[in-house]
Amino acid sequence: MAPNGGTGSGTGPLALLRNIYTLDTLDTRFTTPSGVPYRPLEARSPDKRRDSTSPKPPTNGASPPKWKTPEFYLYYLVFLLAVPSMFYVAYSVSRPSDPRYPKFERFLSEGWIPGRKIDNSDAQYRTFRRNLPAMAALLLFHPLLRRVYNMVTTRGDVKENSAEGVEMRFRQRTSFDFVFALVFLVILHGFSAIKVLVILAGNYAIAKGLPRRYVPVGTWVFNICTLFANEVCSGYRFGYVARLVTGTLGIDRKNMVVDLPAVVRLGEWMDGFGGLMGRWEILFNITVLRLVSFSLDYYWSLDGRITAGGVVEKKNLDLSNLSERDRIALPAQKGDYSFRNYVGYAVYAPLYLTGPIITFNDYISQSRYRSATISSARTWKYAVRFLLVLLCMELVLHYDYVGAISKSRPEWSTYTPAQISLLSYFNLHIVWLKLLLPWRFFRLWSLVDGIDPPENMLRCMSNNYSALSFWRGWHRSYYRWLLRYIYIPLGGSSFRSLGQGVRTVVTYLVVFTFVALWHDIKLNLLIWGWLVVLFFIPEIVAGLLVRKEDFKGRERTYRWLCGLGGVGNVLMMISANLVGFAVGLDGLKAIISGVFRDYSGLVFLVTACTALFVGIQVMFEIRQGELRRGINLKC
Repeated sequence: MAPNGGTGSGTGPLALLRNIYTLDTLDTRFTTPSGVPYRPLEARSPDKRRDSTSPKPPTNGASPPKWKTPEFYLYYLVFLLAVPSMFYVAYSVSRPSDPRYPKFERFLSEGWIPGRKIDNSDAQYRTFRRNLPAMAALLLFHPLLRRVYNMVTTRGDVKENSAEGVEMRFRQRTSFDFVFALVFLVILHGFSAIKVLVILAGNYAIAKGLPRRYVPVGTWVFNICTLFANEVCSGYRFGYVARLVTGTLGIDRKNMVVDLPAVVRLGEWMDGFGGLMGRWEILFNITVLRLVSFSLDYYWSLDGRITAGGVVEKKNLDLSNLSERDRIALPAQKGDYSFRNYVGYAVYAPLYLTGPIITFNDYISQSRYRSATISSARTWKYAVRFLLVLLCMELVLHYDYVGAISKSRPEWSTYTPAQISLLSYFNLHIVWLKLLLPWRFFRLWSLVDGIDPPENMLRCMSNNYSALSFWRGWHRSYYRWLLRYIYIPLGGSSFRSLGQGVRTVVTYLVVFTFVALWHDIKLNLLIWGWLVVLFFIPEIVAGLLVRKEDFKGRERTYRWLCGLGGVGNVLMMISANLVGFAVGLDGLKAIISGVFRDYSGLVFLVTACTALFVGIQVMFEIRQGELRRGINLKC
């Protein structure tokens, strides 16, 4: 079976590992077209399986397999030499015997592997790692509590699959989500839960109170202003707001002849009860996306031309097993856009802190009808996959101290070009892993609870050669949100004429400016967003000029040309992400200066580009293998 392939067969550890690492285990959306209701792979006829491994000639433009050709045997040799060398270079500068070790040792902590410390210097991963036992307990407690609630509130005379049973399930889920959301907010944020609810109420009032034609503008203005205000006002501390109102903002408590007003003292007292996560505004950006989703889904539901009942009757749809596209596009019932359901969705505990992002319509549909994609066997395999990623992260942090080295303000001139480049490369890998882990953990919690959100990470960071495709597969649920609520409403993309091409680039700039500011209001992220758009342009232009049909009979030449372009893409993507998420613009300048300071840097650059070219040829073949099984992930 090819990588990321079919359902897996046979017994033994290798077969089990293959079964865990199938696309269907990761997310059934990758093996089922978005417009087709899900059916288990074993229930489909072989010729209709997107994962089918039946030995038949490709009919979808895929090329014959190249895994056993002399060209690829050469590539395997390069892999055998390059990959261990890459790990060794990063490990060699992380050893206590390295003369620069004392400079970054203070960023290391005691590890659980004998004789090794752990690079626990990244604040995001450190927080996740510290709270993982408590979150794991909550992952078990929350679904169990829901089951107890359902047992207490279920009527024995109602059949589960009847219309009344479906509505009873919906009421149970949404009522539980609403109550648990309120309790969850108070535990997480203490008195700051009031601030969250006030923002939610303001967005709800705009969606329900404004005339329909003003809802989109009002929604975007309110939520973008909320993003900026949360940052500028540092979460609106009660004491600060009370001082602002009473005119005592600049008065020092020590210099006051009389006591502060009671309202100020009350506000400062309330600030002392911030819950487990006092700085609620740090992760509120993800909630803003759900607020926009509710408002615009409701806005589109008011279009009299599109009604759920009419579409269901016209397409003869089964509401209990809708395709993902229909779950997202079909409006919910009018009464479903209530404040209770809105709060339950916006503060849905498994997805509240980090996502993945699910639209309001999809949430309502899955609350009413249990998704056919939910299965205990798949959820268990997904849990094992999460644990393997966690183990991978721990091993990397015990042996490659790239984060600690970066934080110690190193003298890059003391490192060789190979060391500088691979430290930067593994730094990005740690960024990828630290984002992957919470996304997978919270998606696992959601799956256990009966809601199936999209998988955020499709491919390993190193399995990407296209800037456009990389963006589709990185934070995938956010990418899909951007498509539905920004990119498509702005007109999408088209390069049929110069004017359309310019408009498309402007659309990209708008989208990635929002993406950068949504992440954080920082200059390096804004530069990152614009660099991403800049790096799209060569790939788009090359795709228009170098067309596959022009190389009929010279497919290898076309593949190698694409590989050269892919090398350039990879170098640009590494540069952009180092600026945005690792070392910043100044750090990138220092790294580039270190690589090009002498002749050895140029030699290394040529060697590295050669290795990248080999890796990209393997990436091409992995995707061709997916096409041969009827899978086209477009990333």
